Amino acid sequence: MKRLRQAFSRYGARWALGLLLTLAAVLYVRGDWTSHTIERQDTIIADMRMRLEPFELEPGIVIVDIDSKSLTEVGRFPWSRNVLAKLVDQLTRHYEVGVVGFDISFPEPDTSSGYEVLERLARTELKEVPALHDQLARLKPALDYDGMFAASMKGRPVVLGFNLSGSQTKGVLPAPYFDTDFLNGREAYAHSGEGYEANIARLQQAAAGAGVFTAVMDADGLVRSSPVLFRIGDGYYPSLSLATMAAFLDARAVKPVLDTNKDEMSQSQRDASDFDTIQLFTSKAGVVRFPVGYRMTSTVQFRGSGGPEGGAFRYVSASDVLKGKVPKEVLEGTIVLVGTTAPGLLDLRATPVNAEYPGVEIHANMIKSMIDGRFKVRPGVAEALEACLVVAVGLVLTFTLPALAPAWSVLLASGVFVATGWLNWYAYTEHDLVLNVFICLLLVASLFVLNLAWGYFFEFRKGRALVTRFGEYVAPELVEKMAEDPQAYNMDGESRELTVMFVDVRGFTTISEGLSPKELREYINLYLTAMSEDIRSSHQGTLDKYIGDAVMAFWGAPVSFADHASRAVATSLLMQESAARLNRDFLARGWPELRIGIGLNTGLMHVGDMGSKIRRAYTVMGDAVNLGSRLEGITKVYGVGIAVGVATRLAAPEFVYRELDLVRVKGKNEPVAIFEPLGKPGELAPAVIEELGQWDAALALVRSQQWDAAQQAIEALAAANPERGLYALYLERIAHYRSHPPGLDWDGVTTFDTK
Repeated sequence: MKRLRQAFSRYGARWALGLLLTLAAVLYVRGDWTSHTIERQDTIIADMRMRLEPFELEPGIVIVDIDSKSLTEVGRFPWSRNVLAKLVDQLTRHYEVGVVGFDISFPEPDTSSGYEVLERLARTELKEVPALHDQLARLKPALDYDGMFAASMKGRPVVLGFNLSGSQTKGVLPAPYFDTDFLNGREAYAHSGEGYEANIARLQQAAAGAGVFTAVMDADGLVRSSPVLFRIGDGYYPSLSLATMAAFLDARAVKPVLDTNKDEMSQSQRDASDFDTIQLFTSKAGVVRFPVGYRMTSTVQFRGSGGPEGGAFRYVSASDVLKGKVPKEVLEGTIVLVGTTAPGLLDLRATPVNAEYPGVEIHANMIKSMIDGRFKVRPGVAEALEACLVVAVGLVLTFTLPALAPAWSVLLASGVFVATGWLNWYAYTEHDLVLNVFICLLLVASLFVLNLAWGYFFEFRKGRALVTRFGEYVAPELVEKMAEDPQAYNMDGESRELTVMFVDVRGFTTISEGLSPKELREYINLYLTAMSEDIRSSHQGTLDKYIGDAVMAFWGAPVSFADHASRAVATSLLMQESAARLNRDFLARGWPELRIGIGLNTGLMHVGDMGSKIRRAYTVMGDAVNLGSRLEGITKVYGVGIAVGVATRLAAPEFVYRELDLVRVKGKNEPVAIFEPLGKPGELAPAVIEELGQWDAALALVRSQQWDAAQQAIEALAAANPERGLYALYLERIAHYRSHPPGLDWDGVTTFDTK
């Protein structure tokens, strides 16, 4: 529970924003709000899926192409219908195709034979020539091209095409598949038109059927779907592809099956759902069913880029069919569509896969889907599937991304992005499901950007602000280290073992009285700068604060060092050297002498950002800190530059120390041993080591109350080292103890009643 509260405190805001984005995506999927931009992106993705889906050559559907070669060899189009009659004879008798579908309409009679002209002459100017009437009667069968074309279609599986138009009607319609009375008052929404351009009666009556070849374009002018049924008046008529398929299978009836739940749906649900099914009752394949969606349309599954070179269907030239040059096995038993790819004949359509896609191949693709029983459909549960995916992706990323490092966030977001795209591709190619995916991809990108931006503008800036603030205290190299992972550092309070330092200038009041304000400012600035540089730069200490002429610092936080005591001792020795260097410069300027006292102590301290609402500081507090301050104060008593507690000596054993005393400072009951660090063994002269040994022996004599021997030993040390104030202090104490014996139970502790 505690971890959950901590996580909520840290990530709660990002979780809330992530859930809001996920909710917005779900509401979009439900249709509660719309976006043309998102819809457009889904359309682009759908187009890309069409282009990328693999395909194979379909041998059962062949396109007889009225191509440029045919126009050159046969003549300009439209051809006389005696040529078309020969084409039908070749296809049905010689090649024995399964069905012929014309992606062409014949709304007017063919007068290209000249028979009508001769017949008019026979009735007018040449009516007095009896032989002319007899000759025309004999020639009529050879000059009646419409009759020849009708005769070639009679009793054969030939389907004609026709087109919807505005309000003008031309030609005759075939019988509708069904009408509104069949629906018993229900609606079957379909593309409709008041006018049409159909075929002349004698051709329509001879054909096995007819279908609409009108292309329906989306708002951007591209053909992506094709109606299967059209409504004209009260009748419902097939598309060319459906009519051709019905003739191929010898369908006796074609009926729609309407979803029983349709009446309970809203208008938008009815329009968007694939609630209708078309049934073909055939003699060859029994009952054949395939679904239709919005307004009786089906998504065209474009196979390839179309045309003789880039599509899934074999093209043969109409002129080669007329001449019998095409091998019979290429056409025998196949579904043949007669159309044109010649640019001047205006049957090229803009599609997602090709800006100049042969219109006849759109019908071929639809027939291929009917044969395979596979249609690209948007299922009625599409919204539910999309919403489930959005929720799953949104929840995973919302609750995972905030806790991850940037590199892992990139990997997770990229993985989910790719997996979402692959799942959509899998549903499309393997299960023929048309599902929108852009809103989910947008959600992935939005959640990633949200967390990235949050990490930069909030966490990163917070971390940089933290590091910047720490830059006031710690060395630049530590700031850079902290900047690499600012989350690992904070200013919250915690207890940690540290080493604290207090530094003070001896006799600062006298110094300030002997300098002008400008000189004093320069004096103190030079001194504080040198001390601060030694603390921060040499051994990476944390500069706490300036207290007048005093300096406070500590080691071990915010960056933890196992050797914090050693760093502090080494720094204190360096600071004494810097003070000596500064002193020589100050004396040369005629300024007062600079001497400093340093107190060090190691122990458990409370470190963190502390203070009031008005002003705060990153500092340390605790008994160990107070002892460090006391040690700095008593350095002047013992005449030494540095005094450290026993804990510091134990934590930094690589240095040589001179024991100063056992003391009980103000506010503490327990005595502590205090020491003066001298340096590392290899850095000290032999005379210093010898002096140190003599001092240890003399101190032992003092504690055993052997005053004469102790006095003699210390006097010898003082004579050899007259600058050492420590020896003078102990000679005074021996004199005091002679007149005021401490008693046999004396523990050798010196008690300080002042700070």
